[in-house]
Amino acid sequence: MVTYRQLWHVENGRVLLNRLKWCDSFGSKLRGFTFRRSLSPADGLVLVEKSDSRLSTAIHMLFVFFDLGVIWVNEAGEVVDVVVARPWRPSYAPQAPARYVIELHPSLLPQVRLGDHLQFLDKEV
Repeated sequence: MVTYRQLWHVENGRVLLNRLKWCDSFGSKLRGFTFRRSLSPADGLVLVEKSDSRLSTAIHMLFVFFDLGVIWVNEAGEVVDVVVARPWRPSYAPQAPARYVIELHPSLLPQVRLGDHLQFLDKEV
């Protein structure tokens, strides 16, 4: 069963993304956005780890054919890094430990800054 969450920006009180795919299994995290040809501004996913880590939340862009906006968020819900990840790059790691890796359309990144707080709200789909 696929689970989706809303991504809530605490400081501005708005939903940043209405339908974020929750990826907490090995297979769903491995798949991510690989082999897809495009990304809509409404598409997003979050790779969920068991605890804050720099190593476990590093990502690759191999077989990803478009830019991704990437937001790393720690256990406390604080944004610890933000980057536009380019296709076919071997590795991106956060500057500080994170538990969640949010991958979404790069056009949404200007709405998020380091130190902002994000929450994941349950969504029935």
